[in-house]
Amino acid sequence: MAELKKIATRDSYGKALAELGAEHDNLVVLDADLAGATKTGTFLKAYPQRHFDCGIAEANMICVAAGMSTTGLVPFASTFAMFAAGRAFEQVRNSIGYPNLNVKIGATHGGISVGEDGASHQCCEDFALMRSIPGMVVMSPADDVEARAMVKAAYEHEGPVYMRFGRAAVPVVHEEGAPFVIGKGEILRDGDAVAIIANGLMVAEALEAAEKLAEEGINAMVINMATIKPLDEELVLSAAKKCGKVITCEEHSVIGGLGEAVCSVLSEKLPTKVVRIGVNDEYGHSGPAGALLKQFGLCWENVYEKAKELCK
Repeated sequence: MAELKKIATRDSYGKALAELGAEHDNLVVLDADLAGATKTGTFLKAYPQRHFDCGIAEANMICVAAGMSTTGLVPFASTFAMFAAGRAFEQVRNSIGYPNLNVKIGATHGGISVGEDGASHQCCEDFALMRSIPGMVVMSPADDVEARAMVKAAYEHEGPVYMRFGRAAVPVVHEEGAPFVIGKGEILRDGDAVAIIANGLMVAEALEAAEKLAEEGINAMVINMATIKPLDEELVLSAAKKCGKVITCEEHSVIGGLGEAVCSVLSEKLPTKVVRIGVNDEYGHSGPAGALLKQFGLCWENVYEKAKELCK
């Protein structure tokens, strides 16, 4: 795949908040002493009266956001994925999910690509945790363009939303202005040999693998499934029916994430051979993001090898 411009989706999150803030006076942003890292500092600079630093107290921040939402404000509660989905899970479940409040959670630094921060910060369980909350929308964008569109869609959606953004810069695979609809996947490359369903930084890796597979005469379909919940079941079923074989790719545990969501649909409605690529039942560890992603098989080379083996 040709060299593409790379942008971290956490940067996209901060930029999108600032842009939306100019359009909507009821948008407020909360952070837990991490505005520089989550990039909500961009919003803080533009709208200091609508940015609230709750300190290193993520559970309290979630409850503050819940309260704000009952007054007509649309709060975006922002912190690392490990703290938003992990540390504050009870508050997300009971204070946002249970009353179905209009709170948006912007979780940055998800997955192995957090790198040197190590296992304590490499949250690979957030999709599973957030998917378990009734009514919660769960999403992970592929690139800058999709991330910015996703933040806008989250604002317009009535109800709780969890969005995961990355620390590492990732290739921009979408054209500027590409549409985004919550709950809809998209075919980025058509094919009939194997369907590769990916999200987050694994979308670019899947596209790279598909190009290499094409050189071997294997025509792979690549689907970007940015919304994990609600899953685009219709697209999953049509891709499985056309290809007969499916590979899922995510920077998340193979337990409870995109792969499991896809398998649940197919096992009930169209039994299909599925190979899940993700973090196995193990913790990460400290190291450079690129090296860690390769070590854990979250790279185009592994997708390519798995697809070749599946298509034999």
